Amino acid sequence: MFTGIVSELGTVGAVEGTDGGAVFGVDAPATCVGLTIGDSIAVNGVCLTAISVEGVRFTVEAISETLQRTNLGDLETGSSVDLERPVEVAGGRFDGHVVQGHVDGVGVVLRIDIEGSSKRLRISTPSALARYLVEKGSVTVDGVSLTITAVSAVASDEPWFEIALIPFTLDVTVLGQRAVGDRVNLEADILAKYVERLMEARG
Repeated sequence: MFTGIVSELGTVGAVEGTDGGAVFGVDAPATCVGLTIGDSIAVNGVCLTAISVEGVRFTVEAISETLQRTNLGDLETGSSVDLERPVEVAGGRFDGHVVQGHVDGVGVVLRIDIEGSSKRLRISTPSALARYLVEKGSVTVDGVSLTITAVSAVASDEPWFEIALIPFTLDVTVLGQRAVGDRVNLEADILAKYVERLMEARG
């Protein structure tokens, strides 16, 4: 389980295509400390498994399903990625919100407004996810836990939501490098899904 608090901005150092998938070598000195083969790690909000760790580089593999449902297929050598290790069971603080690393869909950056030293992003969302997004609620964008500042109507033909990014987030995550037209991984708050399921059962 993750919290959406990015711990390091890594750099893709190598990309190798496989049979329908891809293997990524990611350079991340801090993340590699204590990382072992088989450990989970969130890359742009996608839960993957480390298949090798050598020095400051770890390697993960994404299958075709993952590449089709996330923006990992857009990565190339030199790309920046948001990284997070799973939350510690004991001895740590639980910041952010519950992030599973199970991406629900991909959105597209529709507009970016500069507001002083911060930025406001409007991002499209698949219609199936719109009902889980509420103003002041939580959403995960490329692995970053964020607060939603505005949303379109649920019934909108082209639903969207907005997030405001402070300078710190812009500096230490990949979101600071996003441009209009870029695709981003989205994960809705799992609590909203549980509530919906419970309401269905009671109805």
